[in-house]
Amino acid sequence: MLQFGDCQSGLVYRDRPTAFGLLVDEGRLACVRVERGAGSYFDLPGGAVDGDETEAQALVREFIEETGLTVRPVSRLVEVAQYFRRTDGTPLNNRGGIWIAEQIAFDPAARVEADHELVWLDPVTALSRLRHEAHAWAVTSWLRQSTRATRA
Repeated sequence: MLQFGDCQSGLVYRDRPTAFGLLVDEGRLACVRVERGAGSYFDLPGGAVDGDETEAQALVREFIEETGLTVRPVSRLVEVAQYFRRTDGTPLNNRGGIWIAEQIAFDPAARVEADHELVWLDPVTALSRLRHEAHAWAVTSWLRQSTRATRA
């Protein structure tokens, strides 16, 4: 597993099982803009695995909650970890899969996280805007695989 982020001395980072997804439509990548005023940021859709959920189940739930998109997990692209601090300062280490997803449906009313907005970005633009290095690395890995597949 690749570990990203800086582990600051003196902080205890709680491991947090997660699942995030890459969904592409017409060449654009689904991202979420999380509204935090001056501290707003972009993430891949996804988040914590709750209770007895599998990563795939968490991915489906998180996509609906954050974007209103219903997706089907297609394949697990990579497993990564990311040290970071939540907006409230809590140190976490997100650990889990980043999945390729396929869109099944879209219902904007299904989105329940009011501070999350679905934004479609060119994948190269997303690389510079995504908050987590692990997410940017996954997008880069996916782009390289897609390019190789196109050339084959």
